[in-house]
Amino acid sequence: MDRVCAVIVTYNRKELLRECLQAVLSQTRPPDHVLVVDNASTDGTREMLKEEFPQVEVLALPENQGGAGGFHEGMKRAYEAGYDWIWVMDDDTIPGESALEKLLEAAACLNQKGRAVNAIGSRVLWTNGKVHPMNSPWSKLRFLPTPCALKEVVWISFVSVLIKREAIFKKGLPKKEFFIWNDDVEYFLRLGNAFLNPSSIVVHKTTAIYTPADSKDGRYYYQVRNRLWIMRSKNLPLFWRFLLFLHFAGEAIVYLIRQGKRGWYTILKGLKDGLKPLPW
Repeated sequence: MDRVCAVIVTYNRKELLRECLQAVLSQTRPPDHVLVVDNASTDGTREMLKEEFPQVEVLALPENQGGAGGFHEGMKRAYEAGYDWIWVMDDDTIPGESALEKLLEAAACLNQKGRAVNAIGSRVLWTNGKVHPMNSPWSKLRFLPTPCALKEVVWISFVSVLIKREAIFKKGLPKKEFFIWNDDVEYFLRLGNAFLNPSSIVVHKTTAIYTPADSKDGRYYYQVRNRLWIMRSKNLPLFWRFLLFLHFAGEAIVYLIRQGKRGWYTILKGLKDGLKPLPW
């Protein structure tokens, strides 16, 4: 039987992490191992983990490397430990009781059908039961239905996705330089053969429904810089450069309408840094 390691990235959200871990450990098909990557939390996260979840491995990073850095380091550790599948998620992901079982069933079905698969993601809802717009994947245009009641997608969110060991061997790890946002877009464009299983359900327990365009604290800088990095990637087909540019332009207009003049500073700073030499 394939061995699965759950990788959960956390930063200063120990209450949500506790709820996430309880849901992960209570799966109908529990992961064989759970690894929590702590981005140098200062809210007592490590103490809580030691006291309440001694069976969980903790990878304590010396500084906050963002979601991208956490996923990179966690997946690297799980890969080196030899796990067949790595189930990646955020600390505010609350998986339904059969989320992992459904992902593995989908992988087995695709294998039986002779379809190559590198990753399978869950359907991500918000607390109101509606699809979370931050984690809605881009579906591939297909004239024939995808087997196993799945959807083939261009990219899937790191909020809950099962990644195959062989895919990491061939395509590498997520790029930690992104810090936050767009690391999943770049990774699955690079990986390919990604699917969504609508019957695997998780709740992304953010404080509100949002997209990057709703940012008010300057974090939209990362959306601008990182999207430019992706569009400048050498191996990205022209079609995807154009599509990503259109999406970015539309979103940036929405951001500026909401933020007004102060939004220009964030966008210009992101454009400036996004046009510097790529960090990889």
